[in-house]
Amino acid sequence: MACTPEDHLAAVRALLGELPVEHATPADAVGRRLVQDVTAVEDSPRFDNSQMDGYALGDAHLAGGTFPVGPTIPAGADPREILAGLAGPAAGVDDRVIPVMTGARLPANTAAVVPVETCEPSEFLNSGNSEPATVTVPAAPAGQFVRTRGSDIRAGAVLLPAGHRVNPRTVGVAAAQGITGLPVRRRARIVVCTGGDEIGSAGDIPGAASIRDANGPMLEALCTAHGITVAGTVRTSDNPDAFRASLADAVDRARPDAVVTSGGISHGRFEVVRQVLQSGAGVETGWFGHVAQQPGGPQGLARFHGVPVVCLPGNPVSTAVSFRLFAAPVLGEVDATVTGRLTAPVQGLAGRDCFLRARTEVGVDDGAHGAVVTVTPVGGTGSHLLAQSAEADCLARIPAGEDLDRGAVVTVYPL
Repeated sequence: MACTPEDHLAAVRALLGELPVEHATPADAVGRRLVQDVTAVEDSPRFDNSQMDGYALGDAHLAGGTFPVGPTIPAGADPREILAGLAGPAAGVDDRVIPVMTGARLPANTAAVVPVETCEPSEFLNSGNSEPATVTVPAAPAGQFVRTRGSDIRAGAVLLPAGHRVNPRTVGVAAAQGITGLPVRRRARIVVCTGGDEIGSAGDIPGAASIRDANGPMLEALCTAHGITVAGTVRTSDNPDAFRASLADAVDRARPDAVVTSGGISHGRFEVVRQVLQSGAGVETGWFGHVAQQPGGPQGLARFHGVPVVCLPGNPVSTAVSFRLFAAPVLGEVDATVTGRLTAPVQGLAGRDCFLRARTEVGVDDGAHGAVVTVTPVGGTGSHLLAQSAEADCLARIPAGEDLDRGAVVTVYPL
């Protein structure tokens, strides 16, 4: 009996296990998920600073009026040094308003900041600390344009939660905190195995009964897209002994975390992957069977020379769909599933869930649901229709035996 996609994914996880944790540089961690919380090292912002080029006001200035002007505080300067000698132990705002630049640390006793363009004169007329003797400022509410210390995050608080997928903004967050390493799983290193006597090279002119290799380049590109490193490649023939030797050599050379194969696992006479990996020399375990889905029914799992092997079907669309469902979530990173509404009716298949290639769009449904993700099937359902699948950005799951009307909610697997 065929197992469910969830059952097979669980079996893949059990076979592959978890990759070790490393502390990668933030830039190298982009695309990977954190395996534990990362806490803030310090308050952000580190000090109260100005959101505008303007004047720092004290409580006595909030009603507006004309006031004497103090020395200018540039960004990066310590106002305590610049204002040394002013009245008051805090060396902050006194009877004078203080010119401050965007990002500058605010002097003590700052109650608000007013932009220079709202004042009279409406710009800083002179360079350095030589400013007009007085300036007229408008009334301002307390706290206006003041970025308070810790308003983004406090030291010790969770800065980035476990499960967060590192992105370029994460790199900025880490840099702002002085964090140089993020806890992520090490990138998986795999050997990709494709071929068969009917398969030529990607650029070869095919013979009368042969085809170019599409699966090899496609799998390598899928690995790149999902954060998986291709440590080696193997081309199979229909000779079991030759395949066994070439796979053993690739595993010995690359020492990968896993091998991913494409094709050769069904019930034909020349199913070399199944013949070699179901049992025999170097094989510790081998299972080949069916998952209740279309495309990608035939699947296999094995352990060869101590290395887990995930065996995918060979039709190109079946390879791509199976990689997304079973290899990418365990060996790399995938976007979480979402739900969407079909834009057209779809017929299901008895006994098998269908994973239709589709495109998503965020729009407005018929008014009853507001903004929704809509899902439009792309191309035909045949597992050889690779060209027709190129425009798809997701897989839409149609439960076994269900005929769905337009507007029905389906699970969407982003590609």
